[in-house]
Amino acid sequence: MQILYAVAALGGVALVFGALLGVVARFFTVESDSRVEAVREALPGANCGACGYAGCNNFAEAVVEGKAPTNGCIPGGSGAAAAIAAALGQEAAATVPMVATVFCLGDKNKARDLFVYDGIKDCAVAEKYGGGFKACADGCLGLGSCVRACPFDAIAMGRNGLPVVDEKQCTGCGLCARACPRGIIKMLPQGDQGHLVLCNSHARGKAVTQACEVGCMACRACVKACPREAIAMENNLAVIDLAKCDDCGKCVLKCRPGTIHPRREKGAAKNAPTAKAAASASA
Repeated sequence: MQILYAVAALGGVALVFGALLGVVARFFTVESDSRVEAVREALPGANCGACGYAGCNNFAEAVVEGKAPTNGCIPGGSGAAAAIAAALGQEAAATVPMVATVFCLGDKNKARDLFVYDGIKDCAVAEKYGGGFKACADGCLGLGSCVRACPFDAIAMGRNGLPVVDEKQCTGCGLCARACPRGIIKMLPQGDQGHLVLCNSHARGKAVTQACEVGCMACRACVKACPREAIAMENNLAVIDLAKCDDCGKCVLKCRPGTIHPRREKGAAKNAPTAKAAASASA
């Protein structure tokens, strides 16, 4: 008999607590916005953080709340932007596909080291040791921080100690550029037209040549040679305006260190190494 009373008591307690839980669930339930789920489904799901939010779900919530743009998912590109806009009943915002570009040619054979660095293989950490071990204060340290920052396997360290970008794999998220403490990796609109000054040095003349064989010396020879006035000096570094450049190549002929290269050489050349190939070669 006592067992029956115990079972009945437990059953009564269970019913009371079940009723209480039902009341609590009814009054404290937070209704979810179906648009958030629709936006999240339109995203690639990489959770890379390139949008500025912790993950795809956080970004989806921000878009629905009007705190983030519909084209804020860079890896998703125009496809994701169009799908998000459709889910929200808006017009699709324009997107410009971007690609990471390494602005340094100073590999381990052409750029001089100041001392032997044997610390943590991280560029930001190495930068704190006397400003870095490279004689060029703006040159690539080659420790692969950009590689580790890329969630899409689009960048790898080449055998020469410089990062190599696989433009077919690159989503333009910009995480590698953010990981570079020296700002050597820059994001450019996808395309092959135009020439690039593949240097990040802001020194000039002898200071450059003593540190690197292929650094821009700020001699202005390329500026004078350009018939389109597409090249300007910015803080001792030649910079080419891709919108003005017509690929005439006259600047290349005047650049003694060989710092200027046609962009198609980087993006469309058939013999350009991919990031995976570079990784295999350096293994």
